[in-house]
Amino acid sequence: MAGVSTKEIKNRIRSMESTKQITKAMEMVAASKLRHAQAKIIESRPYFEIIYSVIQDIVRTNQDETLPYLTPRKGAAHRCAYVVIAGDRGLAGGYNSNILKLVTAQIKDKDAEILPIGKKAVDYFHAHNIPMIHEQYAQAETMGVGDCFTVAKELSRGFDEGRYDEVRLAYTTFVSVLSQRPDTMQLLPLNAEGEENAEKADILYEPGRREVFEKITPEYIGGVIYGALCESRASEQAARRTAMDTATQNADDMIADLSLKFNQARQAAITQEITEIVAGI
Repeated sequence: MAGVSTKEIKNRIRSMESTKQITKAMEMVAASKLRHAQAKIIESRPYFEIIYSVIQDIVRTNQDETLPYLTPRKGAAHRCAYVVIAGDRGLAGGYNSNILKLVTAQIKDKDAEILPIGKKAVDYFHAHNIPMIHEQYAQAETMGVGDCFTVAKELSRGFDEGRYDEVRLAYTTFVSVLSQRPDTMQLLPLNAEGEENAEKADILYEPGRREVFEKITPEYIGGVIYGALCESRASEQAARRTAMDTATQNADDMIADLSLKFNQARQAAITQEITEIVAGI
């Protein structure tokens, strides 16, 4: 028993040491990518804050309720479009599952189409037979700011033409390295946040109110999607770093436990050999 047992335990220790090296390396890679992703968040926030402030001023002071991007759609046939940002790979704790479960709960009993960003989102909605607008952005890691504005123009056009009555964005907010929060927000129709009783003023639009809205709304939505993409990337790397750190610690614990069992088995084998020798004498 002793010889076979110690050999099996040594093989398991080697296996766990190999796993530990992999998880430690993945943790270091995630930490490096997280720093880069956090820098992207800091870079993208000023643009988003400025254009968000402009769009909120226009929405609050607008007196024309017939503008397409402002008017809520009412009726039995309410079609929703969801932009869902997930990751391309797993091993990131609950990062992917949390945002996908949130969206699934929200679209239940709704006439909804999904525009997935990231391989995990594409695979999930394929598996659950949920209709998708297209799968052009199956690689979230390679998606750039230009792609975000392309998506924004596509969704704005779809809303303006009546294909969608509501457009929402699902992403993961980066709170801290240890905390990431899945969330959704309404992109269209536009609505004013705060200062509900603010006095409405006349604003002169050149060349015209509709033309201005047709230009600025996709820009605003593109900025929001890019900001959400940066937040989600940082959240993914933070979640992966935490998951790999936990896996490394678990590997350490298992190695320590296996080493104790190995020493016990080896001691038992030595004791048995001594007993057999003494008995032979």
